Amino acid sequence: MANFKITISDKKGKSVSKEIKDKEANAFIGLHLGGEVDAAIAGLAGKLKITGGSDKSGIPMRSDIYGSARKQVLISKGVGLRQGDKGQRKRRLLRGNTISEEIYQLNCSYDGELKIEEAPPAETKA
Repeated sequence: MANFKITISDKKGKSVSKEIKDKEANAFIGLHLGGEVDAAIAGLAGKLKITGGSDKSGIPMRSDIYGSARKQVLISKGVGLRQGDKGQRKRRLLRGNTISEEIYQLNCSYDGELKIEEAPPAETKA
């Protein structure tokens, strides 16, 4: 059974985090980065676009690596590598672009506007 922690962001910079389990999580299995899924899973109207994610160990997903396995890849820039010297390449452990049960956290973008409920101010005792 798959469990995902999903971070949903809108175009204005607001984001919301939700945990999705069991049946709803199975809708994500087998999808690729850049794919779309119905936002009703998260209680929203419209579509969610999958933009990234990481596995249980924190290894990031990269869109140009096919499959769901971990791979040691020689990269010069992009996801999984900080800015380095010009021409520098490093071998990094990255995860493929297909969502599997080993994925723990997913990043999604939402085309609408998120309504975030603010918590009431905490009462202080004197």
